[in-house]
Amino acid sequence: MYFERHQLVYLYPASWSALIEAHGDTRDLAEVADWAMFGRPLIARRRLCSDSKDSVPLGLPLPPSLGKRRLSFAAPLEAVASIASPPRIADVIDAAPVTWRPALEALLAVEPNTRCFGSLAWQFLTDLPYLSETSDIDLLWYASTLGDVDRIVAAIKPIDAASTVTLDGEIVTPGGLAIQWREWASGAHEVLAKSSDSNRLVARDMVFS
Repeated sequence: MYFERHQLVYLYPASWSALIEAHGDTRDLAEVADWAMFGRPLIARRRLCSDSKDSVPLGLPLPPSLGKRRLSFAAPLEAVASIASPPRIADVIDAAPVTWRPALEALLAVEPNTRCFGSLAWQFLTDLPYLSETSDIDLLWYASTLGDVDRIVAAIKPIDAASTVTLDGEIVTPGGLAIQWREWASGAHEVLAKSSDSNRLVARDMVFS
């Protein structure tokens, strides 16, 4: 089974206790011990050399109140109950601070399928306090052509300029390459493209090749 960056992975509750044993220092944290029982997801991460080839590499970002630690797990495939895409902005908008809503509504008008990850997504998914005064909005846009990318970036610029919160995020191609929107907006001839297994520089006009 292929897992994409930012994809949400839900485990069967019965399989969760075995993973917790690998992080004994978090065993007494109710927010972690009951993660799967409460139906909270983990997130697909890049495979490390220490991960076995038949395991599913997963991450769990703890909220600021628990030190913002990033826990890494490697679960057997049979532990996976389901997978899901990151939440849509339309779904999370009520979990956002009121001051963010003009920007979020403007983004929705530009691209209704805009999705988010990071602090806003995790607060929506878990009901735990991930957001702070310094939080950004981490966004995902999906594009099929160079024209789509140019259109999306041109629309984001004025929204970002008028926003009280920083708009970060990636534009994702059908091939799974993700490019930071600000880097694309800079006009660079080469852009850093992230994928599920590597990061590499790609010529601007070859992103969809």
